[in-house]
Amino acid sequence: MKLTFTLLLFLITITFSNAQEFKTPVDYLNYIGKETDAISRTTWKYTSAVAHSKNARRIDVTRKTLVKSIQNATKKIEALKDGYKGDVEYKEQLLAYLSISEKQINQEYEKIINMQEVAEQSYDFMEAFILARDLVNTKINEEVNKLNANQKIFANKYGIQIGEDKSELGKKMKISNEVFENHTQLFLIFFKVNFTESLLMNAIAQNNLNAIQQNSNALEQYSNEGLDKLKTFKAYNNDLILVNATKKVLEFSKKEALEFSPKVVAFMMLNQKFQESKKTMDNKSAASRSKEEVDNFNKLVNELNKEVGNYNAINNKFNSERANAINFWNVTGDTFISKHVPID
Repeated sequence: MKLTFTLLLFLITITFSNAQEFKTPVDYLNYIGKETDAISRTTWKYTSAVAHSKNARRIDVTRKTLVKSIQNATKKIEALKDGYKGDVEYKEQLLAYLSISEKQINQEYEKIINMQEVAEQSYDFMEAFILARDLVNTKINEEVNKLNANQKIFANKYGIQIGEDKSELGKKMKISNEVFENHTQLFLIFFKVNFTESLLMNAIAQNNLNAIQQNSNALEQYSNEGLDKLKTFKAYNNDLILVNATKKVLEFSKKEALEFSPKVVAFMMLNQKFQESKKTMDNKSAASRSKEEVDNFNKLVNELNKEVGNYNAINNKFNSERANAINFWNVTGDTFISKHVPID
């Protein structure tokens, strides 16, 4: 159920040429465009690997390749000491962007990976992980906006017209952002009930009646909240496969809270009553036990034996339904991403 860390960058690029000597400002922008385009293409390879590969090594290799491409571009841009005829403002903004991007992708990425290791320990941890992940993208995108603004300032200064990025790569990156964001929103709805359910199962394993009741109430509440959110949720490209998978989990969790938990509590109370009665009988000698006590105890034994079978049956039923709902969500989540994120 892990939510993958994804890094999505946007860079407005312009048509580039092979010119190395900056006789005109267009030559200068073309040279820079060539370097930033290489970063954009490497970024897309990383994004595509995250979306379509289960190979963690391959994903990390593409991340390191992305860092390397940023470092290579930085060296080449740093070599342009005078920028274009002494105009270095755009170059300096680009270097600032490259520096922050490298730090976020390299250093901050390591921190986020460490956070991911504990993210599933609580809903708060998961939210913190997603917030930290999104913050990396936000910081980078802020620098992208600054960079694009400076690019336009430079272009206007020299009478160059630059349009918005309408390249295939730009379209792919935009789609990827939207798909991953859609998946993340549904994942949080799913995770909140799934984590609460795990607390409920733990309380049942420990025979903790108070914790069972508390987590059962929370599970019902979060299931209802999630179902309400799904009513107005806007699915990406009107594809409802993950919305429906999330709804299936929520409906099961609500049924678990309303039907399964009360029967668990009833069985545990019956078993507790049996244990107390057995202790009382064990503390008495056979001769001192009244016929009524023996009859009541035997009746309790028969009732418990009957309920053990019923409890095992309903427990197996809900365990099977739970596993199916969770597995279906995970598979559907992967399918949703693979389906909509373009293949490189």
